[in-house]
Amino acid sequence: MNTRIYKMSFAGVYPLYIQKAERKGRTKDEVDEIIFWLTGYDKQTFQQHIDNKTNFETFFAQAPQINPNVSKITGVICGYRVEEIEDELMQKIRYLDKLIDELAKGRAMDKILRK
Repeated sequence: MNTRIYKMSFAGVYPLYIQKAERKGRTKDEVDEIIFWLTGYDKQTFQQHIDNKTNFETFFAQAPQINPNVSKITGVICGYRVEEIEDELMQKIRYLDKLIDELAKGRAMDKILRK
């Protein structure tokens, strides 16, 4: 598994999440809502990580609370079943990829946020 992503700046990848969503008619606010739901960050703490160019490893390590419903996120992303990824950090990164993917595919926010 490629661990290079751990050291990548979250701020560098974040605009790509937004672009992916916006190409499909979704919004930056929806991307943010997904990130806040997954990590427990709020607008202010999240912005600090963007400004500091925090890497993925630190971004997830400092997340206030990974949502207890992440176990409901299932399916394949980048060829891996997210529920079977053993590396905890990689699994969190793939959870986020999967949720952004669902957003871009037009899934309802309630479904994406596992309500």
